Parts: sequence; structure tokens; C-alpha cells
Amino acid sequence: MILYHGGTEAVMQPDCKKGRPDLDFGQGFYVTLLLDQAEGFANRKARDRKAKPIISVYEFDYEAAIQDCEYLKFDFYDEAWLDFVVASRNGMKPWAQYDVVEGGVANDRVIDTVELYTIGILDKASALGKLSEHQPNHQICILNQAILDKYLKFVEVIEL
Repeated sequence: MILYHGGTEAVMQPDCKKGRPDLDFGQGFYVTLLLDQAEGFANRKARDRKAKPIISVYEFDYEAAIQDCEYLKFDFYDEAWLDFVVASRNGMKPWAQYDVVEGGVANDRVIDTVELYTIGILDKASALGKLSEHQPNHQICILNQAILDKYLKFVEVIEL
């Protein structure tokens, strides 16, 4: 499986401990199947940092990795996804028991709903109703360095 990581520098040797712990799926190395999503992230980061956008490309032995680790996948923006992301963003570390977490991103399309739910303006049913209007995009967070080193291999850099 080919995966992409958008940023402002090539990441040939990913480190899962460099990420922030309060992201959607925790402190890990984030990649996606979607090149356009990685490009969007790289472009936003580059604008913020006044740098050049870079896509790092990897080969991931997905089938072997998920057989060799504690793996969690969210197929939809549903109650389980919402509870997990809110807990993670609130520092509760629901991801601590997993090596790899896969699912949709709490991005510009859905983050307002997540935030309105978090602060109590929307109840869970209303938030889930709004989230159900969106098709999840894609992210994989590799939380375990041994899994990262064993199954994710750097391929190339794409400069945008």
C-alpha cells in the first residue's frame, strides 16, 4: 500500500514520538492513502511556516502490520469515532493501547461539529447527525515505533 505524509520537510526516518499527543488518534506518525489530502496538509503547513510543501511517500505492508499489532479502524464518522477523537483531543489517551489507528480526519469539514459537541452546544445525537452527512477522508496513525520501523518504508519525496 502506498501512503503519503504532507509537511515541509522530507521524512525519511519517521519518529512516532515527534507528533503532538492531543491529535485525533494520538501521538504518532500520520499518513494517508489520499495524495490530495497530503498535498492539502503540506500546503497549509507550508503557508504557516513560509516554507516549501513536501510529500513523503512510503510503502506500507498493511496486511502484515495489522496482523502484528493492536489495531483499531473507524469506518465512519460515528459515535465510536467521535468519542475517541474528543477523548484524544482532551488529553485522555484512548489510543494508548493501540499500535495503529485508522479512520477519518477531524478536518475543516467536520471539526466545527466536533468542537460544538465538545463545548456542549450540540448534543451527541445532533453531532452524529451532522457528521453522518460527510464521507470520512483517511488517516493512519502509527503509534508504535517498532511497527513504524518494520512495516513503513520510505520511497521518495514529491516537491510541490
